[in-house]
Amino acid sequence: MSLAPIVLFVYNRPWHTQQTIEALQKNELASESELFIYSDAAKTEQDSLKVNEVRNYVHAIGGFKKITIIEREENWGLANSIIDGVTAIVNQYGKIIVLEDDLETSPFFLRFMNESLDFYRDTPEVMHISGCRYPTGQVENEDTFFLHIPLCWGWGTWKRAWVSFEKDIEVMRFFDRSMIKHFDFENTYSYWSQLELNKRGEINTWFVFWYATVFLKSGLSLFPARALVRNIGFDDSGVHCGKTSKYDVELCEVRCDIKLIPLSEKKTIYNTHVEYFRSLKPNLLLRLLIVLKRVILNGCGKRK
Repeated sequence: MSLAPIVLFVYNRPWHTQQTIEALQKNELASESELFIYSDAAKTEQDSLKVNEVRNYVHAIGGFKKITIIEREENWGLANSIIDGVTAIVNQYGKIIVLEDDLETSPFFLRFMNESLDFYRDTPEVMHISGCRYPTGQVENEDTFFLHIPLCWGWGTWKRAWVSFEKDIEVMRFFDRSMIKHFDFENTYSYWSQLELNKRGEINTWFVFWYATVFLKSGLSLFPARALVRNIGFDDSGVHCGKTSKYDVELCEVRCDIKLIPLSEKKTIYNTHVEYFRSLKPNLLLRLLIVLKRVILNGCGKRK
């Protein structure tokens, strides 16, 4: 089994970056893996000190087969940096493992990712491997399962899948009402509104476009039954996340085996995720967008 390169995106959070690196170093395949670190340039003078602190730290680390550090000379922003970095590395190596600077991994994360990427490399229906999972409770009698939605907290993919990705707002025209409902998990959480916010220029994100790519291709994302990644960034320190405990998971410290399972989204697991997304109680803006979406789709309030 050839190992996928690891790509880590960092910015201005020294403590989080250190936790991410130290956990990754404890992975049993770390010393055999190639690590690429993309360090974005400071957006403001206030960020410069922390960006330099992060850069000094990553230049001093070891524990991997080879480390390549790419220091941006200008601020790309998280979305643009990830799209550019993932595209460059996955095109070169054919597969990739992606992390950001606020993700604590289990010692078995790299093994799960590499074994999954190897197991499903020639299965076009599988487009995404997730090391984390949504905190929906126990998944009985399963080591892995599929969903139609990916999760970007410690993930992997192949060139064959990523080649379909494009951050193009025109993707919205391919959705009809029933598709949007499924995209939003029975209207329990409005991922669609993230596309709308991107269209209006109010946010600049990449994940929802990758989700849309996988969704429109009828692709599947593989998840471990027990979380191998924990997001430690929901402490109001990140670019796109505030402070919350709604995504907390218990990090698994045992190996997760890869076995042949049906290439489909199990209804019971889908339903638990519907209930989970319903419990998140989106903020007022998202609620208003959901209402607006329903009005438009029902043919009301159209301008001529």
